[in-house]
Amino acid sequence: MQAFQVDERLDRDSQLLLDLALCQVRLMNDARWPWLILVPRRPAVCELFDLSAEDQQLAAAEANRVAALLKGLTGADKINVAAIGNIVRQLHIHVVARSEGDPNWPRPVWGFGTAEPYGAPERDAFITRIRKAFSR
Repeated sequence: MQAFQVDERLDRDSQLLLDLALCQVRLMNDARWPWLILVPRRPAVCELFDLSAEDQQLAAAEANRVAALLKGLTGADKINVAAIGNIVRQLHIHVVARSEGDPNWPRPVWGFGTAEPYGAPERDAFITRIRKAFSR
């Protein structure tokens, strides 16, 4: 049986924050938007329908939990949730906090300019806030 492994691009562009029952929660290293990624810890999964029915329900519940948590932490106007995967085929679910006036509002975040990596203090503070919110 094949073991779960995070796609090298996801690993390079994001940081593991914590594990939920099914998914890793990762912080996208782009400070323009509060952007989390959920990666189901299942090998060789490309599409939501590749997951078992039980895992599909769990992925939806975890995405909803992360979306609500991110909205609460950021006060965003809108939370975007998507599983696109045209470049990175491994199933991953983007959860992005959007606010009017952000760098590409109201257009999508994908393909807009070059990522702006977090500075260490800003990243560490945000990670602490996220982990604290999950521990409640």
